Order: sequence, then structure tokens, then C-alpha cells
Amino acid sequence: MSGRETRALTLEDLLAELPDDFSFFGDRYASEIAPSLTAREGERLAAIRTRNGFRLGALAGVALAGVSLAFAPPLVVMLALAGAAGLLAWGEAALEPVRKQTKMLLVEPVSRQFGLGFETDPPRPTEIDLCRELGLTPSYDRAKFEDRLSGERGGAPFVLFEAHLEERRTTTDSKGRTTTTWVTVFRGQCLKVRFPKPFSGVTRVYRDAGLFNGFLSIGRGNERVRLEDPEFEKAFQVFSTDQIEARYILTPDFMERLLGLESAFGGRSLRCGFSGGDMVLAVEGRRLFEAGSMSQPLNDLNRVRTILKDFAAVFLLIDAVSRRAGATPSSRAT
Repeated sequence: MSGRETRALTLEDLLAELPDDFSFFGDRYASEIAPSLTAREGERLAAIRTRNGFRLGALAGVALAGVSLAFAPPLVVMLALAGAAGLLAWGEAALEPVRKQTKMLLVEPVSRQFGLGFETDPPRPTEIDLCRELGLTPSYDRAKFEDRLSGERGGAPFVLFEAHLEERRTTTDSKGRTTTTWVTVFRGQCLKVRFPKPFSGVTRVYRDAGLFNGFLSIGRGNERVRLEDPEFEKAFQVFSTDQIEARYILTPDFMERLLGLESAFGGRSLRCGFSGGDMVLAVEGRRLFEAGSMSQPLNDLNRVRTILKDFAAVFLLIDAVSRRAGATPSSRAT
């Protein structure tokens, strides 16, 4: 044997990677989730066959366009390529019902176990306004929101949702003609957690982005907070109206959780704020709670692992703040 075989992921391996309160999942997966996924495997295979048929049609369209280059008008070539693109889109659309069903079969039992609500197409969340007020998300002209997870964790109510924010931009050429385009200014996750005891100051945490972060601190009455750990000092810039409280909240454990959540979400440009009784966080990155590739069997444990780690990353971050948010530095000392 030229190399060592990679051992397949087992349910025991998966549970060992997660916090203890996910121990219920082994029995739930065996009794409820796995049978439901297996029962729908035929639907996945049928959708794959449909998609592959459209792909063959698209390939034929591309081949026709290539042959037509020598003798056909450019319009014919463009139509052939457009038809190929349309066939590819229709092929992917054939998988969408299976993808949505799989997502709910995986997410719903977990959210139900923790007493959480999950909406795939929620109304506009009011929490987005607080994100904007704290300077965590930019201004926008239109928005789409998805996958709202809400409930309580350790007595702290929270809301997590996906936001796609766009800005309308208009340009004028030399002849005075205007063109309007929509530009994505934020696409990622927003989280708000409400704690029983309000924070006395306003604290903002940003990934270190050089002069951009320095600009964010101007005019807000904030001072730069120096972090205890030099590694986190390099990774983040912190501004606060209450230096003592900021250092009390932003422990090395919490900062590790921030980095862990950013990594779990496949994100970048993470930022969060503390104001009143709320912690608000925004991170640009991948979509959460997704079913994954439809090329693999529905009961593939790797798709289960991704969704469970999404849940765990959120829970661990809330837990890290909850341990400190119940008391101010002064009350803890008394």
C-alpha cells in the first residue's frame, strides 16, 4: 500500500469534537435523522440524473457555439452560449428542493432540542438597525435576510441571521448617460445577544485593518483599548468608552471564541460591539446551516458535522460572554 488509508468519519468522532450538550445527537441521529435522510436518497439520485441531463445539453450548446464560430453570425453564437448557461441553471435548480429538505431535516431536530426557532425566510430583523448604529454594518439601499435562528442560551436571548446588504450606485458617462448598479456591501452573519445586566460603556471590537479601524474610532468618544494578550492585540483593535469594563469583558477566552467563530463561519472582517445590555456581532463569510454538496449521499456525516459546528461556534461564543456579563468588575470584587 503506497499510503495510509484515511479512516471514515464516525458518529463517535463527530460527537467528540462537540461540547457535552450535543451528546443527545447520537441517539437522535440514529432514531430520527438518518432514517429520514436515507428515505430521501432516491430523490437525490433522481435530481442528480436530471441535473446531468441538463449538463449534457449545455455541453452540446457550447460545442455548437464553437462550431458556429467559423460560419454563423455572432448572434447565433451568443444565443447558443446563453442557452447553455440557462440549461446549467435549470440543472442546478432541480437539486434545490432536495437541498432545502435536507437542510431542514438536519437543522430542525437540533434547534428543537435546544428550544430554538429557525426560519429560512424571515421578515426584516430589527436587530440590523443596532448593527448599523454601532458601525458594524454599512448603510444600504436594499437587503435580503435568511436563516434566522432565535431563542435562549444560558438565559440569554439571542438572534442570529444571514444578511445580504446592497447599495445602489449610479455612474454617468461622458455623454451624460447614467447607469445604476447594485453593489454588495455586506454578506454574512449578524448575531445579537441580550444579557440581563447592561454594560456601562460602549465597546467595539474590529479585526485589525490598519487605518480603516482608526477612522472608525474618530468622533465616537472612544479610546483605544490595549489587550492583555499580544497575539490578540495584533489580531484585533478595540475601542471603548469604559476601559476597565472592556478589559474585563474581553478575556483571552472570549477572544479565542471570536477567532473560533470566524474560522467556523469561514469568515473575515469580524467586528462586534457591546452596548446597553446587548452584544452585537457581524462577520462576512459563508452561509450557515447549509446542506452541503448534493453529490454525496444525504446521510454523509461530513454535512452533519458542518451544521453542528455552526451551532457549537455560536453557543461557545455566547457562553464565553455570559460568564462575564453577569457582573461588572466592581460588583465581582465585592
